[in-house]
Amino acid sequence: MAAPRIRLLPPTTANRIAAGEVVERPAAAVKELVENALDAGARRIAIRLEEGGIAGILVEDDGSGMSAAELDLAVERHATSKLPEEAMLFRIATLGFRGEALPSIGAVARLTITSRTEGGDAHAITVEGGRKSAVAPAAGPPGTRVEVRDLFFATPARRAFLKSARSEAEASLDAVRGLALAWPGVAFAVESDGRPVLALPAQAREARIAALLGPEFSAAALAVEAERGALSLSGLAAAPLHHRPTGTAQHLVVNRRPVRDPQLRTALRVAYRELIPRGRHPAAALFLELPPEAVDVNVHPMKTELRFRDAEAVRGLLISALRRALAVGVAAVPGLAPEAVPGSGGFAESAAPAPAPPRPMLTGWQPAPPRPAAPRLPLGFAAPPPPPEPILPEEEGPLGRPLAQLLSTYVLAEAPDGALVLVDQHAAHERLTHEALKAQLEAGGVRAQPLLLPAVVELPSAAVARLLDAATALERLGLEIEGFGPGAILVRGLPALLGNPDPAPLLRDLAEEMAEDGGEGLALADRLDAAVARLACHGSVRAGRRLTGAEMAALLRDMERTPRAATCSHGRPTFIRLGRAELERLFHRR
Repeated sequence: MAAPRIRLLPPTTANRIAAGEVVERPAAAVKELVENALDAGARRIAIRLEEGGIAGILVEDDGSGMSAAELDLAVERHATSKLPEEAMLFRIATLGFRGEALPSIGAVARLTITSRTEGGDAHAITVEGGRKSAVAPAAGPPGTRVEVRDLFFATPARRAFLKSARSEAEASLDAVRGLALAWPGVAFAVESDGRPVLALPAQAREARIAALLGPEFSAAALAVEAERGALSLSGLAAAPLHHRPTGTAQHLVVNRRPVRDPQLRTALRVAYRELIPRGRHPAAALFLELPPEAVDVNVHPMKTELRFRDAEAVRGLLISALRRALAVGVAAVPGLAPEAVPGSGGFAESAAPAPAPPRPMLTGWQPAPPRPAAPRLPLGFAAPPPPPEPILPEEEGPLGRPLAQLLSTYVLAEAPDGALVLVDQHAAHERLTHEALKAQLEAGGVRAQPLLLPAVVELPSAAVARLLDAATALERLGLEIEGFGPGAILVRGLPALLGNPDPAPLLRDLAEEMAEDGGEGLALADRLDAAVARLACHGSVRAGRRLTGAEMAALLRDMERTPRAATCSHGRPTFIRLGRAELERLFHRR
């Protein structure tokens, strides 16, 4: 059989193929049209959807509008007003710039555009399945009105792959929400099948975030601010206790462009990795500003992924800024104390307190003396337990004064406002140990305690290889190891702060951590931070350990002084708080 001959595609076919890159579903068309309105300087944008945008999309704006000649060019491929010079391709400062959206939509739908410049006359043009009409006089206010009917009527196969009208409408609404978050000074209104679904006036950024992300996020929000050279980062990040099951609550805006860039999302995950449980996701609304020439926005047809000229600087700024914002003590956790959340919109504004090293009492706890066995009484009843040891009075902080230890695992305390606080002693001490180890590491290295008798730990050969490859870094953590044959490690020293833990489970966990992080390309500092978290877990007081009254009080006070003490190194909460309202609900008093 003869080989097929190479030929040029007809313009209509080529346009429909190009449309598949730009307009994959109604939400993509809505996004492109709203971006055009924003680039035209619109202050008000109204969107109407019919059947999720499949039957109809209408976008009206009060932007600069187009003349008759511009309107005729606007529906041609590779025509745009946003690249005045060829060199501008490498410093994009607008949202849409490829000149593909309008002709692409016109290639697969019935498109009508009516536009009028300030002080000029209104004109209209139609494009149906790639065939355009002549520009004709029309009536309309200043700005542009774009109506799309019967999306994908010219490509029925594409239309068959669309989801339900409700799903398509929600996707379009998500696209508008993202742009509304990035442009708070613009008013947005969205109707779906005649029903208003979004109404946002022009407003300040914090008010726009609160309107779009809801009161729960606002109450849990911590301010994020950082600058490094020409890079600027601002926005809000939720406290670690307010994590989500998916990453849909992560809103990232770069130069006023909403993106879902994997590099930025990875940096966000790394910043929270020790603060939220595995499988959960942080919530944030972050805004990054940098020179247009420092970022390439043309690496993805939908312009949602980016390529940074200095990706490491961007990543480092994001991680360090988030960690500073998240390094808050218990007293500053949003929602814990009335003073933790300022009155302006419910957003936390206070800076993180400086970390304080744990008191020696916590690193050298001694078990409480054993209590004598209770004498047996007739009929099988046990004697009542001896009275609890009195707890020494001490100045109260947000976590209050300890009342008792429950199940040899939880410390029960009463907060100054009368709320009950229940502290997980292992999780809390894990965070205290973690921060103490981290402070030593940042000061030059964790102090090591040589073992009187070196311990031999047998491990799989791959785990041994990973640990030995990291031996120099682990030595900075106070963990001194060396090879001992093909399947074993010789441990000569452990971090002094950990006491005397069993080195075998510690090494197994470290090896697993290194295996899991292998694909993320983490920097050494991030790997060491992850290792510190593992060390802290193995060096913390365990559940089942009886504590004295003084030890319980010391634990509460140290938690109040320690950064990030609201969660342990694995992201679990270290305490829960039951105020009057929660108690009344439990007892059906309200």
